[in-house]
Amino acid sequence: MCGIAGFTHRNRVPDPERIRSATATLIHRGPDQQGVFESNVCSMGATRLKIIDLASGDQPIVTEDADTAIVFNGEIYNHLELRRELETLGHRFKSHCDTETVLHAFLEWDTDCFTRLRGMFAIAIWTESDRRLVLARDRMGIKPLYVAHRGEDLFFGSELKAILVHPEIERRLSLNGLDCYLSLNYVPCPWTLVEGVEKLPPGQWLEWRDGEVSSAAYWSLPRGISESRTLQSAKEELDSLLRQSIREHLLSDVPLGMWLSGGIDSSTILHYAATESRLPLKTFSISFRGRSFDESEYIREVAARYGTEHEQLDLNPDSNLAGAIEEFAYYSDEPSADAGALPVWFLSKLSKTRTTVSLSGEGADELFGGYLTHRANRVADSVRRVPRSVVKLALAGLRGWPVSDEKISFEYKVKRLLEGSLMAPEEAHVYWNGTFSAAQKRALLRIEIPGALDRILAEMRDRHSSDDLAPYLWFDQKYFLPDDILNKADRMSMAHSLEVRPPFLDHRIVEFAASLPAAFKIRGSEQKVLLKELMRGKLPASVLKRKKIGFDIPAHEWLRGPLRSLLTDTLTAGSAEHGSLFHAEQIEAHLRDHLERRANLGYHLWGLMVLFLWMKKWRIQVASSPAASRAESSLVGDWTPAKTGTYI
Repeated sequence: MCGIAGFTHRNRVPDPERIRSATATLIHRGPDQQGVFESNVCSMGATRLKIIDLASGDQPIVTEDADTAIVFNGEIYNHLELRRELETLGHRFKSHCDTETVLHAFLEWDTDCFTRLRGMFAIAIWTESDRRLVLARDRMGIKPLYVAHRGEDLFFGSELKAILVHPEIERRLSLNGLDCYLSLNYVPCPWTLVEGVEKLPPGQWLEWRDGEVSSAAYWSLPRGISESRTLQSAKEELDSLLRQSIREHLLSDVPLGMWLSGGIDSSTILHYAATESRLPLKTFSISFRGRSFDESEYIREVAARYGTEHEQLDLNPDSNLAGAIEEFAYYSDEPSADAGALPVWFLSKLSKTRTTVSLSGEGADELFGGYLTHRANRVADSVRRVPRSVVKLALAGLRGWPVSDEKISFEYKVKRLLEGSLMAPEEAHVYWNGTFSAAQKRALLRIEIPGALDRILAEMRDRHSSDDLAPYLWFDQKYFLPDDILNKADRMSMAHSLEVRPPFLDHRIVEFAASLPAAFKIRGSEQKVLLKELMRGKLPASVLKRKKIGFDIPAHEWLRGPLRSLLTDTLTAGSAEHGSLFHAEQIEAHLRDHLERRANLGYHLWGLMVLFLWMKKWRIQVASSPAASRAESSLVGDWTPAKTGTYI
């Protein structure tokens, strides 16, 4: 597990310290070893967190003829299988690491090699004789990769900060990114919150060849065509796939542990890991002692069943919450409006005390229909048959209800449901988990912003299917999963030099899940039907029957209490500094309504707070006008496809 950075310099000689500076921004991702490769045209750097082959495998790795070099972030779980095949084809290896396997796979199969890789990765490969740089990202976007195109040159990095070191990159706020961020709580690919810097989409490679750039997909999310199968045969297939995936994900030469929430996803991972491991497993959890959403009871039951070496941290207002949030501004790269980043930060910190690798249950909800929002879509369809005037009257009555300090209270869910039922289905789907509606954004902002959100919602609307669940799951897998859930897990864990692996996101499981009919995922009020059927008799009944709680904080309450000072100070300063962008009086009104308990706006205010902290930390400036923003975006999006060297 590493961080990678690099850039081309086709017609210029860069400062020799530039690549070292870019690489140094990623040392938290790879504290065990750092190295750079430099040629007349391309410079690349890597920071390494040693997981496999601790004695060798330092990066960058360069071929014997010095023509091709690689920097790599991730894990390839089938690298030994690929290595054996490559050896029969005449390739010889000096190390036992997966990075060298990827290098030789590229030499043998070029960009076709990416379809052969099972794992999580961000890759950069430079070929000197062709003046060619190839970048690639794993199928599900588990590992990040940022890119920027300036003139004839390309810049890349595992994190935004590795690109922001370059003076060619202006630190202007992306209005496309902001449009999405304020509604979704995250910025969907390919945008970021920095104008002209993009994320390479999952399942794609990008090629820079002597100044010309092109990209293509080597894999895409399956369309979700239901195959004819029985529930029993589906259980057997999922059992086999999980067993294979988790066996591969246990590969490690350093201590390995597991994140355990007491829910079905992490408990399933633990069950299969326990059957595949001969050693006692280490598990780590966060508790919220004394709270209605505390999961300690279930965690203890599952940990006891499998005899794990368990450690747990209680997250409460005495945990230096404000200090951790302020550190997000550096480590998050882009602000994470998902308040679940806070417990993940502390869980990563706890895990690192005993391990270097942790397995997690991310992805199961997106694959098997586990979110309450998936059921809300169906309920809203029924509500839409009620006259809009009646729904609006009900909403008016609900506004008189007292707000609750619960993490996600009943009144909060009912209000959001009714508000969403007045929207188009695709807009409502993101509103359930999001924050500001279109009308609220217009009131909040002083300027007109581009319709970036409308563009990605149109993708969901256009995916017609007889399966009413499939378009929503596809959208969540394409955007919500990589750009919120996996982004959060990567940044918070790598801030502590911890590798997190999500076995549910083996692409074979993703493809299998897409082929299932909706009834195998949601049946009435029961969700993740197939997964629960598979684990019946394996996990405690209490785990299978419990309601989903979600790994989050009581944002409404804590922003009125222990985080109140940070919130008010940040919003006051931020709205004053960025008065050309935001209506300060609207932010003040939201803040006042929340603090005086007229509304629960904790998630809205959290997003604004971390946005302002991030903008201050990275000195992000507001674009001069929407027209300027659109012009810059079109330059970056106009990519069309095309290769002396010193290794240090």
